[in-house]
Amino acid sequence: LHTDLDPGSSKIKYILSGDGAGTIFVINDKTGDIHAMKRLDREEKAEYTLTAQAVDRDTNQPLEPPSEFIIKVQDINDNAPEFVDGPYHATVPEMSIVGTFVTKVTATDADDPVYGNSAKLVYSILEGQPYFSIEPHTAIIKTALPNMDREAKEEYFVVIQAKDMGGHMGGLSGTTTVTITLTDVNDNPPKFAQSLYHFSVMEDVALGEPIGRVKANDLDTGENAKSSYDIIEGDGMDIFEITTDSQTQDGIIRVRKPLDFETKKSYTLKVEAANIHIDPRFISGGPFKDTATVKIVVEDADEPPVFSSPTYLLEVHENAAVNSVIGQVTAHDPDVSSSPIRFSIDRHTDLERQFNINAEDGKITLATPLDRETNMWHNITIVATETRNHSQVSRVPVAIKVLDVNDNAPEFASEHEAFLCENGKPGQVIQIVSAVDKDDPKNGHYFLYSLLPEMVNNPNFTIKKNEDNTLSILAKHSGFSRQKQEVYLLPIIISDSGNPPMSSTSTLTIRVCGCSTDGIVQSCNAEAYVLPIGLSMGALIAILACIILLLVIVVLFVTLRRHKNEPLIIKDDEDVRENIIRYDDEGGGEEDTEAFDIATLQNPDGINGFLPRKDIKPDLQFMPR
Repeated sequence: LHTDLDPGSSKIKYILSGDGAGTIFVINDKTGDIHAMKRLDREEKAEYTLTAQAVDRDTNQPLEPPSEFIIKVQDINDNAPEFVDGPYHATVPEMSIVGTFVTKVTATDADDPVYGNSAKLVYSILEGQPYFSIEPHTAIIKTALPNMDREAKEEYFVVIQAKDMGGHMGGLSGTTTVTITLTDVNDNPPKFAQSLYHFSVMEDVALGEPIGRVKANDLDTGENAKSSYDIIEGDGMDIFEITTDSQTQDGIIRVRKPLDFETKKSYTLKVEAANIHIDPRFISGGPFKDTATVKIVVEDADEPPVFSSPTYLLEVHENAAVNSVIGQVTAHDPDVSSSPIRFSIDRHTDLERQFNINAEDGKITLATPLDRETNMWHNITIVATETRNHSQVSRVPVAIKVLDVNDNAPEFASEHEAFLCENGKPGQVIQIVSAVDKDDPKNGHYFLYSLLPEMVNNPNFTIKKNEDNTLSILAKHSGFSRQKQEVYLLPIIISDSGNPPMSSTSTLTIRVCGCSTDGIVQSCNAEAYVLPIGLSMGALIAILACIILLLVIVVLFVTLRRHKNEPLIIKDDEDVRENIIRYDDEGGGEEDTEAFDIATLQNPDGINGFLPRKDIKPDLQFMPR
């Protein structure tokens, strides 16, 4: 720094102030030369603002106003590129075409991007060729080889370099790594480990039980490796089924229908495994499926007896004779040995022991008489057991229906009692009765009604059959009187239409009653009939009410009297012995015993000749005022 006022004398002094003055920058106060005392770093501080002034060395008075100036630090290439986000991980589908985008990397340079080429970066691959390439200026990584196979190599390690100075000699560089993983696509079909499988199974295996597993391997992973299994050919397509185990991707063969060694001893199946998810880009590579042959051998097992029918229905009339045969069940041993069979009844289902069975031929006989009206159905269980192996047992339900026979006579549905009005008219219906029969004929009930032979010419009543199988009782004349006859008994014969017919006699009680003009029954006894001769019914009720009222008044009066009476009990505070008797004359002292009666003084109550007792309640009670 130099001022125009400096004549060359040493009276001028230069002073420097501002950013870094005295530490980074120092001025020669005589010549004005400024020196940098430390190494400068543009990336730390790119410029400094300073103030210079010339003053009189003796007086320190400013010779001119202060002058401000800026020192800029010029950049040099002293920073290498850096990948701040590295290392990188990227994925790309296998079998991708050349130029498929993989990922993009980014490096930064702290040098000045405006001045020179210190921050101009160029990218290149140090490791990872010839599989991948990188754009020099955009740093985009792409595939460089077609049809890279994940099953051959899944992971690649790529080294990327970024160099400044535009990639020229002398430039600084930095590197990073990119781990590239090939993701799976469905480019491989499933393949069975073997072309022929052998399995054996017992004929008595339970339905749905697995008998074997087959496996189709797929080099792909995840969803691309999932396969479905199916039976496409064979003589057991309806006997067996195959499902996929979602965890292991195995094909599980299960029994779908019962097996029978005596009927068929072996089966041959053709099983197919096919990919569930197929990539259309690779469908031309061939079918994504495979087939294998499965041979299944059925082994013999000791089976229980088999009945000719899963259930039996037998019918028997309720009048069947004891020991008569009502039906038969049959069973056989399905095994080759064909063991003899013995039959029995499970007595838990026949507690009353109404049936027996022949152990050899299975004929069921009647042990006790049957009654359909008591029990119409009997459900028993027949047990078949092999004689050579008693553990082989089978059971079958047998339903026995008891058929009806006409063995019950009809009778009135309920105990009927008819009422006949004295003022009734000839031909009037007195009562309609119905009958019931415990039997159950196929065509329904049809009853016949008749009077006893000696009652056919009954002068008082007649009967009439109705269409609804009921019977109407009619009066032949009018003028019935309770005083003459209060009750009539009418025997009626009821017959059914069975073969042979059954009949019974029921008696209908007809009571003569007094009725109103509307035919409403009022009284049905002879005693009530004489009431109108003396007093009317209303007068009799009034007299009875008066008697009851008088009785109530008397009872209330006696009750009130008992509650108001006070018992004559002498209280302690009224003890007569505490009363004082005064006399106006003087006594003669202890020797004077003639002037008064000493017994009276000791017991004043004795005057009246009555000595009350305080230990009991007196019997005599005084009437209240």
